[in-house]
Amino acid sequence: MVNVAAKPDTERIAIARGEVALKPETVALIRQGLMKKGDVLTVAQIAGIAAAKRTSELIPLCHPIPIHQVSVDLELDDRLPGVQISARVVTVGKTGVEMEALTAVSVAALTVYDMIKAVEKTGRIQNIRLVEKHGGMSGDVVNE
Repeated sequence: MVNVAAKPDTERIAIARGEVALKPETVALIRQGLMKKGDVLTVAQIAGIAAAKRTSELIPLCHPIPIHQVSVDLELDDRLPGVQISARVVTVGKTGVEMEALTAVSVAALTVYDMIKAVEKTGRIQNIRLVEKHGGMSGDVVNE
């Protein structure tokens, strides 16, 4: 791990996004609440939040950091078609929360896939990326 002891504590914010592309029929089943495993969007949201909090256990060289706020939002998108996922993570500390935001989106997407795979084998997790980061020595980065 990188030694961050000399760095000052600053507010750190990261926003990540991703998608799960699905058939329109699968989106309709999710919207109608007809998936056998339950409410896909709520379960995936909770999974994403839990994953953000455990990122340092999943990514070997990530620092365990206190997370002050995590939000994971999932929306059905008929234009995709599929599910749009975004995560925003906030802390005050010596290192950023980019990996926590990316992990939240990734695990939320995996959870969506797990919950729909009985009705669709062609779902695609795609386009997971860091959208913004704020704070720290490198300052603000806005990719979208």
